[in-house]
Amino acid sequence: MASDLIYAFRVMRLPLLDAGGAPIGRIDDIVVVPGRSGTAPRVTGFVATSQRRRIFVNANRVVSLDPEGARLRSWDVDLNPFKARDGEHLLAADIIDKRVNGETVSDVALRPTLSNREAGWDVAKVRLTRNGIFGRRSTYRLAEWNEVGGLFAVATEMAAEAARLRDMHPSDVAAIVRALPLAQRQLLATEMEDDRLADLLEELPESEQLSLIATLDMERMIDVLEEMEFDDLADLLAEMPAQQRSRVLEAMDDEDADVVRTLLSYAPGTAGALMTPEIIIMGPNATVAEALAQIRDPEWLVSIAAQVFVTQAPFRAPTGNYLGVVHMQRLLREPPSTELSRCLSNEPTVSPELSDREVAEFLASYNLLAVAVCNKAGHLLGAITVDDVLDRMLPADWRQRRRQAAQQ
Repeated sequence: MASDLIYAFRVMRLPLLDAGGAPIGRIDDIVVVPGRSGTAPRVTGFVATSQRRRIFVNANRVVSLDPEGARLRSWDVDLNPFKARDGEHLLAADIIDKRVNGETVSDVALRPTLSNREAGWDVAKVRLTRNGIFGRRSTYRLAEWNEVGGLFAVATEMAAEAARLRDMHPSDVAAIVRALPLAQRQLLATEMEDDRLADLLEELPESEQLSLIATLDMERMIDVLEEMEFDDLADLLAEMPAQQRSRVLEAMDDEDADVVRTLLSYAPGTAGALMTPEIIIMGPNATVAEALAQIRDPEWLVSIAAQVFVTQAPFRAPTGNYLGVVHMQRLLREPPSTELSRCLSNEPTVSPELSDREVAEFLASYNLLAVAVCNKAGHLLGAITVDDVLDRMLPADWRQRRRQAAQQ
C-alpha cells in the first residue's frame, strides 16, 4: 500500500536516535545494493553524521524509521568513518537527480520488508520528474523500481554480492559462499574487503580456505591473512605446502611472522597450537579505568575482552611473570582509580603441551571463558578461549550440518 512507503528525502532529514530516543546524529544518505534474481534493491544501511563524523549505521541496527527519527536498537555506535564500497549505491549521491530517458529521479520510495528474520527496507518505487517546456509545469510519476532497474546496476554481479554480504554474520556468509561453484567463490573473494574475507576464511575448513584464496596474488593474500586471528592463521598455514608457507611467512610483517612461527612450533592438538597471543595484557599498577578503556575497543573479540591478564613487564607474549587475571565483572564493581593488583583472581593456568581435550575439561571444570597458557618459568604465552576449544572439539563437518538443519 502507498501508506507503507517512506521517501528517501524525508529519511535524509531525520535525526539518528539512540535506544532511549535521544538524538545522537543526523541521517545524511541511504545505502542500497541490488537484489538477487530480480528482487528489489535492498537498504543495507544509512550514512549519518554523529560527533562531527560521517559514519555507517547498519540497517539491522535500526529498530524503527518514522517521522520521529531512525532509532537504534542499542546505545553503542561505530564511529569509524564511512567509506563507500563497490557494489553499493548512495541514494542522494548516486541515484537522486540522475537522468533516465528524459526524466530525472527526484525521490526514491522505500517499503518495509521482512527478510532473513530481520526487519528492513527495500526500494519500492522511483519518483520521476519531466521538466515542462514553453512554460508548462513539470510532471511527476511513480515508477516501479524494476521499470528503471538499470539505475541500480553495478559493474559486476560479484561486486553486488560482496556488498550484500558485507554486514552479515561471517557464519551466514560462509553458508552462502559454500553453495557457490568454486570459480564464483574465487571471484567473490577478489571483490570482498580484506577484513571481511579474513572473517569468512575463519568460518571455513582449512582446505576450503586454501581453494578460496588460490587465485589471489601474493600481495593481496598477505593483506587478507594479516587480518586473521593468529591461531586461525597458524592453522591455515599449517595446511599449506611447505614452499608456499615459506613464501607467505617471508612476505609477512616480521613481527607477525615470528608470532605465527612460534604457534606453528607447537605440536598439533596441543594448547600451544590452540592459543592466541592477541589478548589484553596490562601491568599490576594499571588502573581499572585504563583496563575498561582497553576492553571497550571494538576490535577485541568478545571472548578476549571478557578479561585482562596481568603480568610484570614486558606486556607482550612471552611476558614477564604472570600475576593473575581480572574479569570484566570485577572491573565494573571497582572504583576507576583502583589498581589491577588489588583485583586479581589467581586462577590456575595450563601448559602449552596440554592436549586439546584436557584444555576443554579444564575450562568446563572452572567455568572459564578463557584460560592463560604459561611456560615453566611462569611467563604468559597466550590464552585459549572457549569458542576456539569448541571449534576444535566439534566434528569437522559441524558447520555444514548446522546449516543443513537450519534450512530444513
